[in-house]
Amino acid sequence: MRYPPGHKQEKRKELLNVSSALIKEGGYAATGIDSLMQAAGVTSGAFYSHFASKKELFGALIAQELFISREQWAENPHSSAEDWLNYELDRYLNLRHVRHPDAGCILPTLGAEIARADTSVKEIYEEEMLKGVAILAQRLGSEEQAWAMICQMVGAMLLARAMPTEAGQSAILESSKRFLRDTLSTARK
Repeated sequence: MRYPPGHKQEKRKELLNVSSALIKEGGYAATGIDSLMQAAGVTSGAFYSHFASKKELFGALIAQELFISREQWAENPHSSAEDWLNYELDRYLNLRHVRHPDAGCILPTLGAEIARADTSVKEIYEEEMLKGVAILAQRLGSEEQAWAMICQMVGAMLLARAMPTEAGQSAILESSKRFLRDTLSTARK
């Protein structure tokens, strides 16, 4: 059976999207190829027509997820630095993001697994992170502030997800927003 042009690219994208949600929910190491392909509705053999290994899938997943983050930053509709920052903090540091790791940022869910990955995966991660930092540095006026913002937001999300109550989660999120707003606005003066 012949597939239409672009079919393989579309199927790869679909496999990445399904894999992303499952891996962010259950972890990279704990999620097997069979369960990923079952969720995508294809055979495990189909996996190998798109990825040479699970490690290659992980690298592609990191690249895709960090690209999505960069797109979101670039699509922020605000032009003033203060409005842009408030929009990003509210978009990232919220209870919905805490409750739905499968639909959120890859960094708080898979950061530790990226740290344990081999050099080829870490190189993809570094390359993609540097692209994102460049966007934030342009908006914030400093690469150092860009890294600090990312670290604070990811750390806040990780800690909030570990809290058993909404009150504890909200306290972490709101204190992080205040800290970042105060720190970054002071740094711009």
